[in-house]
Amino acid sequence: MSTNPVAVSVRGVVVPDAELQWRFSRSSGPGGQHVNTSDSQVELRYPLAASAALPPVWRERALERLAGRLVDGAVVVRASEHRSQWRNRESAAVRMSALLAEAVAPPPRARRATKPSRGMVERRLENKRRTAERKRTRGTVRDF
Repeated sequence: MSTNPVAVSVRGVVVPDAELQWRFSRSSGPGGQHVNTSDSQVELRYPLAASAALPPVWRERALERLAGRLVDGAVVVRASEHRSQWRNRESAAVRMSALLAEAVAPPPRARRATKPSRGMVERRLENKRRTAERKRTRGTVRDF
């Protein structure tokens, strides 16, 4: 666990580095000698349930929307696609920011129900009639 020079921000609110937990380990998969000596995989952990950085409304919304992803009240993001630990740290921070921004976004406006136009209803029914006619005129296969 070390401090991170890469910032995580959510819709203008910057999450303090003290609340982020970083872990580094060896990436899996092929890579030759380099992969055996470097801890390039990054795991970024953000204890969302105990965070004071986000406003309470956002925190509750995020906890509700990310309930399936939480591990002991924390959101965990892993990055190992780059050989460089630095680039993986940046990637993890960007992913965490995007995930939290999506989770705290306000709910979409409710859809106002509208009635289909008369022309649209007529076109739909005419299309149904044409399809039914096409299928009705198809011959049946008979065995003689």
